[in-house]
This record gives sequence, C-alpha cells and structure tokens, in this order.
Amino acid sequence: MTPSIGLIVNPAAGRDIRRLVGFASVMPHHEKAAIVRRLLRGLEAAGVEEVLFLPDGVGIIGAATDGCPPGLRLEPLRIPLEGRAGDSTEAARRLVEARVGAIVTLGGDGTNRAVAAGSGDVPIVAISTGTNNVFPSMVEGTVAGLAAGLVATGQVEVAAVTSRAKRVEVRVGETEDFALIDAAACRDAFRGAAAIWDPGRVTAVVLSRAEPWAVGLSSIGGALRPVAADEPGGLYIELDSSPGAVGVRAVLAPGLPTRVGIKRWRRLELGEEVSLDATGGTLALDGERELLANGPVAARVTQAGPLLVDVRAVLAGAVVPHV
Repeated sequence: MTPSIGLIVNPAAGRDIRRLVGFASVMPHHEKAAIVRRLLRGLEAAGVEEVLFLPDGVGIIGAATDGCPPGLRLEPLRIPLEGRAGDSTEAARRLVEARVGAIVTLGGDGTNRAVAAGSGDVPIVAISTGTNNVFPSMVEGTVAGLAAGLVATGQVEVAAVTSRAKRVEVRVGETEDFALIDAAACRDAFRGAAAIWDPGRVTAVVLSRAEPWAVGLSSIGGALRPVAADEPGGLYIELDSSPGAVGVRAVLAPGLPTRVGIKRWRRLELGEEVSLDATGGTLALDGERELLANGPVAARVTQAGPLLVDVRAVLAGAVVPHV
C-alpha cells in the first residue's frame, strides 16, 4: 500500500474573538500555508508518497502546494464543506477509511477535538496554530512532517512513539460528547461568540490536564494542582465569583492574566463521575460553549482519547549511530 498521510488544516483556528478581548496573535493564512509547505518537504523526505487533505476553502493548501515536492501526490477529500467543526470530523472518518498512516492537524484544542471524534486509532501529529493550544505542540513544520512520515511509513514502531490521550466525557440528558482538555458549566443561556475568557461566566470545570504554563481554563487547575498529560486522573473545580473570594491567578486567554475565585476543588480518578450544574446555561468544551444544558451534566475523565504522536520520540528513535 502506498504510504499516505491525512492533512486537516483549520482556517478559522487562531482567529476568534479573543483577538478583540485580549491580545492573542492572529495566525494569518499565509503563515499556515508556509507551515504546510515545510510539512510537505518533511513528508517527502520521510518517504511519503500521497497526502489526502481536507480542502480548507480559503486557499491555504493551494498556496502551500504551489511549490509542492514532485515526489508527493496530493488528493482532496470529496466532502461538501459546511464551515463547521463537523467538516474535520467527517474528514477524519474518511482518512480512517483510506487507511492513512497518520493524520496531521493545524489548529488548537477545538480543532483536534473535532478530528479526534472521527480519527479512531490513527495517530495524530498536532501542530499548534490555535488560541488555546494545550493538546497540540509548538513544532516546526518540517520536523512535524518528518515525524508523521516516519510513523506512516513504518520506520518507527508506532506503539513506542504514541500514547493514548485522556479526554473529558460528558452527558447532558441523552446527548454525549467529549472535550480533550476541559469541560465547563457556564451561566450563559446562549452560545454567543462561543469562546470563554470571563471566569465569572463559569461555575465549574472538569480538566483532563492542568499545567501552570497553559492558556485557557486548564491554567486554573495548573495553579491549584498540576496534572500532567500522562498522569491518570484529572481535576474537578468549582469557581466562586463573589467579591473577595480566595483564588488563584490564571491565564484564560493570551494577554489576560486573571484572578479566579475558587470555592472548592479535588482530584479525580480515571472514570470517576461528577455532576456539573449547568441547568439553564451552556456547556463549554475545550474553551468554547457548545451545548445547551437542560439539566445536570455528568462528566468524567477517561483514557479514551486519540492516539497522539510524540514528535521528539519519533525522531530520537530514527537516529542511526555512525559506524
């Protein structure tokens, strides 16, 4: 079988309202195209012959492939674009059916959540180009391409360079969904601009990861009790918006260090279920309000997330000693 790679670029990643309410950088389309161009060079060097990609609708892939290496064949996925996260989910499902060796994503936590909903057991190489980038990594495009290519062509053992990510599984009535990093109960009755930057709108949050240096809701947990990506379990936190509440400093969006009041918190074991009171409000998944809540929300942290490629481990494993 021809060694192939899937490519999903989110044109909306890194361009939401947090550019107006904070100081987040805009990730322009030409920079995403430059990352993809370097990615293709890395893929070709690793021996990949075919790239199946989700058309982005704004010309990112077209600009990147203007100088495409002659050894690579690029094929668009035939998917009617709706401009929604579901495009990425459907693309991931198609890539699984095509039996690609890996999927490369350009986006943030939300982009990778959408891809993870359809990626199955295909490993993901996640390149950070979003606003909240806890799940994806800041990695140079050429290096990411080399790593993805080495995985797809079988030059490294997949089991040795990938790990199963955690996720926060939620249930609202009959509706089930998940977040890769954080699920939060919000007071807002409407989805609105989706992105969260005001802790006063959040009543409680469940985290799969909590790192002090992260941006987003997970940074609240990082200031209380850090939880690493490979540590079993997560955190449950109730926020307190009353004046004078004891709290911690968190960075909920780029340029917005914020004091967040804490009512109570505790560590969660894997599979331990908690209830989030979001009645009359919304449930945010990975930093964006997604679901209307008509009652209590059941949430738990599990180890059922996507397979994530450790780029450093891939390249370290491919080193051949001089003889």
